[in-house]
Amino acid sequence: MFSSIKKAENFHIILWLFKDLFWVANIHLAGMIMIVPTITLAIYITWKTRSHIEDMLVNLAVTFWITANSIWMTGEFFYKDGMRPYAIAFFILGLLTVAAAYAKAYMVPSKSEQE
Repeated sequence: MFSSIKKAENFHIILWLFKDLFWVANIHLAGMIMIVPTITLAIYITWKTRSHIEDMLVNLAVTFWITANSIWMTGEFFYKDGMRPYAIAFFILGLLTVAAAYAKAYMVPSKSEQE
């Protein structure tokens, strides 16, 4: 699909920016449509980086973040901003996931350091 993860990440930023632009511009249909490719590409990037645990965890945190962001947007569009508690849960999952990535990267010695 992409020749490199970096290209996928760069394209993902474009999708994310369009989703958020439609959100702040109050363009409901386009914002809701953009959830699908934005989260799908986040999952794809997470899957492709699974061989490097720290990168995979950071990308999983991004996936949780975008999911939270999408829930928040949906709540603002259709539920009188009543979905924030669900969004907060995904933001917390993202924080815990990125904390695990940093713990793995900086607190757990690598195999080469153990030898």
